[in-house]
Amino acid sequence: MSVTASLSYFSRTALNGIVRSPFVHVIAVASLAIALVGFGLARMASAQLDRLMLALAGEVEMTVYLEPGTTPDKMAELQQALSQRTGGQTRVVSPAEALGRLSKELGDPGHALTSLEENPLPWSVEVTLPPLAREPEALKALADRVRTLPFVTQVDYGQEALERLTAIARALKLGSLIAFVLVFLTAIVVVSATLQLAIYSRREDIEIQKLVGATDRFVRAPFLIEGLLQGAVAATLACGALWAFAFFVGPKLAALFSFLDVGGPRPGIDPRLVLELFGIGAAMGLLGSVVAVRRFLRV
Repeated sequence: MSVTASLSYFSRTALNGIVRSPFVHVIAVASLAIALVGFGLARMASAQLDRLMLALAGEVEMTVYLEPGTTPDKMAELQQALSQRTGGQTRVVSPAEALGRLSKELGDPGHALTSLEENPLPWSVEVTLPPLAREPEALKALADRVRTLPFVTQVDYGQEALERLTAIARALKLGSLIAFVLVFLTAIVVVSATLQLAIYSRREDIEIQKLVGATDRFVRAPFLIEGLLQGAVAATLACGALWAFAFFVGPKLAALFSFLDVGGPRPGIDPRLVLELFGIGAAMGLLGSVVAVRRFLRV
């Protein structure tokens, strides 16, 4: 039998099996769809979490305070080194500019600063850090290295706040991953159990195939195709559910988080997420089929 003929036969057999046991396959598809919707919501929430963390973190800056009398050459050298190391933008802030900024931030009480006989603020170099350069460990190592310079008095980059924000983001993403793994395994168990019922209802056909010399692969193939079809149908349903969620619920979430300027799920879903849903759906359906065939047929 040619490859084309074999695929045609296996596909017809799989479709006939679905038609003969529709209720069993509906349960399997529903289980897969629920798992995929959960995965899709977790991915969408993760994207929103990233935007939220950026909004809360704002423009993370490192400020390097300098000793009085630091020469312009040393400042320029430090600027260039920090810019190359972090990939961020650097600028030198004079004591007068720093005092004016502080006065403005304090509001009315800040007017008292103008009466000071001597400006107590030092020269400094500010570095605006891009998102890729905000890892707490790397920033701590850089700050410790900069502090060893003889003309540097202090380095500040909001260490505690940045570490807390990073820890929160990692904990939430890890929790989402663990939840998805549990749902993934549960869906495979449900699909496997439902397919075992379908296999049991066709046990006589399978016995006849084995008696006339059908190989193990020949017996397995239709059930694997059924699992792939279940995954594809479940992914289609999940995409529809996620699109409806983003279209109807997204604007309400955008209004709810408008004060953070992070928005909500936008109408439609990311094409990459669609591909992920179909890939994961096919994998879950296929794994469920493999487990069911191994446990029940023992072929």
